Amino acid sequence: MIKKLKRILLIDDSSADNFIHQRYIEKANVTESIVIKQNGEEALEYLKTVLTDNQFPQPELIFLDINMPVMDGWEFLEKYQELMAEQKARIILTMLTTSTASRDRERARQYPHLTEFIEKPLTDKILLAIVRQYFPDHFEQEGQEEE
Repeated sequence: MIKKLKRILLIDDSSADNFIHQRYIEKANVTESIVIKQNGEEALEYLKTVLTDNQFPQPELIFLDINMPVMDGWEFLEKYQELMAEQKARIILTMLTTSTASRDRERARQYPHLTEFIEKPLTDKILLAIVRQYFPDHFEQEGQEEE
């Protein structure tokens, strides 16, 4: 790895899942910071603030759960679409869920900003595959091993 992501945003109401996912992300050493929000509404407010004020680095990667109180993942995606194009630029949005329902996978395909639909839990292998795919400039050239 040659360059870390500035920020990863976890949106999930499960403290246990957030703890596990945060540990995998920290162990993989792929980001400078991790922000956790408990529901879509908190995450949307956070994004609006970060993306409007430019005070903090915006998340480059978001992991989004479906089933949450207040505002679930689907409602978040609807509101996310309403953000200005420059506010969504370069953010990789990944649904990370326990759902195995084909209807949820089909529904996810309706959102152009949603890049992946992955079953929990997040693993280091899945995390590194996502970072390699969407942020290839963050890794050494092929054939070189990252530490």
